[in-house]
Formats: sequence, C-alpha cells, structure tokens
Amino acid sequence: MSDGIGNRRAIFLDRDGTVIREVGHLHRCDRVEILARVPEAIRLLRARGFCVVVVTNQSAVARGLLTEEELGMIHEKLKARLAQQGAQLDGIYYCPHHPTEGKGTYQCNCDCRKPNTGMIVKAAAELGLDPSRSYVVGDQASDMVLADRVGAKGVRIADPGIERGRAGSQYPVVADLWQAARWILDDQGQLPES
Repeated sequence: MSDGIGNRRAIFLDRDGTVIREVGHLHRCDRVEILARVPEAIRLLRARGFCVVVVTNQSAVARGLLTEEELGMIHEKLKARLAQQGAQLDGIYYCPHHPTEGKGTYQCNCDCRKPNTGMIVKAAAELGLDPSRSYVVGDQASDMVLADRVGAKGVRIADPGIERGRAGSQYPVVADLWQAARWILDDQGQLPES
C-alpha cells in the first residue's frame, strides 16, 4: 500500500479493548478507563521513533447514542488522561458509520469502517506515515484484516492461552498493549534490556 505518502513508522491502535476498557458502545466521558501499562507502552514506542495513532470504529454515533461532538469530548478526555502520564497520541481517527444500523447519512457502506482502509489512508496522508513499515494492534479479527490490507504487521490482543488453541493464527498474540509494544520492538531489533 505504500505509495510514497510518507516514510514514518506508526503503530495503529484499536481503541476499545486495546487502549481503554471495552464497555460496549462508550458514550460517556466518565466511562473512559485506560488499561494497565498503556501509557508506558505508548511512551516506549514513541521513544523508539514510532508515531502512535488510534483508529477506531464508533458506530455509537450512527446508532444515535452520542454525537460526533460528544465523541470528540471523549477523545479529548482520553488524550488528557494519557498526557497526565506522559503519553502522547499523534492522532485519533474514527469511523462513525455502520452499514445496517444507524440514522441518516451515518448508515452507509463507507471506506473508513475497519477492516476497510480509509482511516489509515487518511492518517498516512496527514501524518506522513508508511503503512508498510507499520503495525496494527487490536483485539478484533477486523484489526488483523486491516493490517493485511494496508501491508502492515498485525499484533492481536487476546488471552494467549485461548488464542494458542486456535489453529492457523498467523499473528502474534499478546495479553495487552505493553506486551505488544515489547513484541514490536523485538521484531524491530530495538527491545531495550530488561
């Protein structure tokens, strides 16, 4: 997928279940709970030269559970809480659509809903990123399909014991973002000494 957009490496993170606790269709700021060691993982990845970008399907907008403005407030709260712990995101990209659920123009087949590539294409253009030098980290199969479609490497967050039992998994399986960060740095030959 690399077409000269940029040459910076990135970590594209799913939001729910990867950065923050999965609570169903999150629609209130007070339900934002950053998962353990996430700020530490983001700091480590950025220190090793990666941009860190969230790409997230947010059909709660299409379903009328919150507005895009309210979603923006949730993302500002997330960024502020991460910043309090010294962790910065380079961007948050979201898809507010759903192909079958939703109201008005939000009910559509779009190019941004994962596993479609629109969010990463936009982030790559705006931030000068090269998806083929990057990683997608998430807890859903759609995140791994997205990684394949943009030519990135996928890292799956799941219970490793359960995932190891599934035949044919081509993605590394880790328990959380901290372990994903360490796997990525090891893959890059940049893992710091313990």
